Amino acid sequence: MKQPAVLVLGPDRGAISGVATHLNLLFGSELARRFELVHFQVGREGRAESRLELLARMLTSPFALAAAIVRTGATLVHVNTSLDARAYWRDLAYVLAARLCGARVVYQIHGGTVQDFYKPVLRVTLKWPDAVVVLSRCELEELRSLVPEERVALVPNAIDCTPFRPQRPADQGAPLRLVHIGRLVKVKGVHEMVEGLALALRQGVSASLVIAGDGPELKPLQEAVAELSIAEHVSFAGAAFGERKARLLGEADVLVFPTYHREGLPYALLEGMAAGLVPVTTRVGAIPDVVTEGVHGVFVRERDPQAVARAIARLAADRPGLARMSAACRERVTTAYSIERLAEDFTALYRKLEGRSWAPSQAG
Repeated sequence: MKQPAVLVLGPDRGAISGVATHLNLLFGSELARRFELVHFQVGREGRAESRLELLARMLTSPFALAAAIVRTGATLVHVNTSLDARAYWRDLAYVLAARLCGARVVYQIHGGTVQDFYKPVLRVTLKWPDAVVVLSRCELEELRSLVPEERVALVPNAIDCTPFRPQRPADQGAPLRLVHIGRLVKVKGVHEMVEGLALALRQGVSASLVIAGDGPELKPLQEAVAELSIAEHVSFAGAAFGERKARLLGEADVLVFPTYHREGLPYALLEGMAAGLVPVTTRVGAIPDVVTEGVHGVFVRERDPQAVARAIARLAADRPGLARMSAACRERVTTAYSIERLAEDFTALYRKLEGRSWAPSQAG
């Protein structure tokens, strides 16, 4: 029997982004064996376009989606978007095209905030999809005030935990091994991270930091490390993927991730915790849904290098506590944020929209 077709909208699957990672996880999960998942690319990633070509694609792309629905016989369209103005208005055209073609629509929000929009507009447009999926409990509460409750579901991100394995922990007297992984942009708190490390080192803390990633802040970070005279404690590993990323995470003790970007649920956090890393992070997006202070990690204030320094010093001084939190991190992710749970949640949602029962799990 032919599996039901689902068109999954999102960026180029080779792009470096959280949404591209999400798509690849869906296509690599059991969900892709229960449904015929078909990728429909939106966005500029992987395209070499002039402005005229971009405009032409934006005008014709909703019609291309309609043609794809007819060609594949898709009864479901899964739109991956964010509450970012450009993505939001672009993707509403896809929602309308799908509905006009008679397809049911799953509208998954990856980051952004309700506060950036005129709420009466959201109250109308978010009723167009058949189901709205969010990543965090705070988003769930915000949207349930705008959209009928039965249409909103919490389906947190998840990862394949298999590649991420803790390696031998650092000895009591060894430097604390810190790592940051991801795109190097200011809103990820990368400058506060290196400033916090410099403060901790001046206080006598023994620590080293590996920065794995690329982006517009690479050169400014390298300059900051030199100006702070901490170059011997910091190494830049470049962008890391696959086995190399898993190895870098497995060789560290602490994930330093003091983000203030209004994101959903960062994959870097889940991957680090799956490898047993204890996060030093902020109360942004869905992060507080995953991390409990003192159990899985340490929270710091946004844009606060001194708080980062205190967190590094605290973890360096308490290696037994670090080991307990490391084990708790891995347990947390493998039980509540696994790819198997993600596949079950979307299987339930897709089947609900086909007319069967739906009870998505609420990761606790």
